[in-house]
Amino acid sequence: MRQFSFCCHPSWIASLLLPLSLLAAGGVAMAQTTPSPYRIVGYANGWNPVQTKDANKIDTLIFAFAHPQDGKVVIADQDLKNLHDLLALKKINPKLKVDICVGGWSVGGFSEAASTEAGRRQFADSAAQLVAAQHADGLDVDWEYPGHHESGIKSSPLDKTDYTLLLKAIRASLDRVGAENDRAGAHHYTLSVAIADGPFVDDIDIAAINPYLDTFNLMTYDFVNAMTPTTGHHTGLHPSALIKGDGRTTDRAVQQFLAAGVAPGKLLIGAALYGREFADVKPDHNGLYQTYGHYQGGHNWPELKQDYLNKQGFVRYWDADAQAPWLWNAQTHHFITYDDPQSIAAKTAYIKAQHLGGIMYWEQTADPSDELLGDMWKGLH
Repeated sequence: MRQFSFCCHPSWIASLLLPLSLLAAGGVAMAQTTPSPYRIVGYANGWNPVQTKDANKIDTLIFAFAHPQDGKVVIADQDLKNLHDLLALKKINPKLKVDICVGGWSVGGFSEAASTEAGRRQFADSAAQLVAAQHADGLDVDWEYPGHHESGIKSSPLDKTDYTLLLKAIRASLDRVGAENDRAGAHHYTLSVAIADGPFVDDIDIAAINPYLDTFNLMTYDFVNAMTPTTGHHTGLHPSALIKGDGRTTDRAVQQFLAAGVAPGKLLIGAALYGREFADVKPDHNGLYQTYGHYQGGHNWPELKQDYLNKQGFVRYWDADAQAPWLWNAQTHHFITYDDPQSIAAKTAYIKAQHLGGIMYWEQTADPSDELLGDMWKGLH
């Protein structure tokens, strides 16, 4: 899922007021609200029980990960409990959807399976049968990336065509198995992709795959990481004044997919519940978009807030152009890029302005307090 791992919208309607007679009579009730037209989708390795209180804020949880094995989509036995923990949340939030994601950074087998008609059929049928057997609601495909081998997986010049054919086969299998399990029409098994942007979709025909997909989960994070030459905003919304050339941003990703003909309502932009730290950073511009000595590692949001945010010599800065924060330590020359409540608010405002489908995030257990999830929910309701 993360690029480097250690990987439909009418305007919203305001809350309806309770009749004053109820209040005068001392009745206690919660104000009723119409559902938000914007969706919140979270990838999840598992589920932390303390987060159950916020299960109603999530529209879809995507279990990560199933894997290709001998051409079939499978879930390791030791991971099934995590999937079942997610599915159990439907008792709390009956409207919750739970999908299964196949793939992830450095997970291969896609190019090989997609290269023949028989391989595509086996992959697609096994995936659809897995979704049905686990009583899930859909499949998410996270091939990182067709035509690329940076993660160590096999790729082929034919991946561009084969990726389209694979998704077509999966859509057909999901529809067939769905019909057998009373999952058709509005309740059909969904198909989405975790997908990057810029050069990482050079070998994807976005317009060709569009008809087969319900949702594009844009991985608009990890724009900078251990494989990039400089620091920067790893999940910035707009270009910083310091960004070079066609450097990647969330808005540039969205515009790339819109230009390919994808409806705004099918696009979910990504938020990160973690930050990335760089060491031995050149001090110009407080470390922003500068060369660095080595990549230090990742930090989840609670750790950032407790140990780094305006602590231990780190100072928070805000990039008004990029609508993104960063931390800079002038003594140690360490730099941290991350999402926070202010950047989440900017992203949710952007989603409304662009009439996008909503927001997705990586990864549920990275923020046990659900603080950033709460910010997403408030911003979209």
